[in-house]
Amino acid sequence: MKAIETTATINDKGQLDLDLPLNLIPHRRVRIIVLVPEEGEMDEKLESDPDDEPIDRVVEGIREGWQQALTGKTYPVSQLWDGLDVE
Repeated sequence: MKAIETTATINDKGQLDLDLPLNLIPHRRVRIIVLVPEEGEMDEKLESDPDDEPIDRVVEGIREGWQQALTGKTYPVSQLWDGLDVE
């Protein structure tokens, strides 16, 4: 089983309206876990998770990295820590 994290809104009928469609096989049954903020927590907390990057930025970063790899604009792993003060 694989997990997919997304966001949604609960509509007037108590059903989930997903913010983005899931590109999965249609008519397939799935298991859902719903995380709801506690009383007093702001709903914006779910929407402004600092670990979430917008999909278009993630895709652009992957494309840029792939292009750099294809054109040889890379650095050896041994150089990644050069100049950093790390213990």
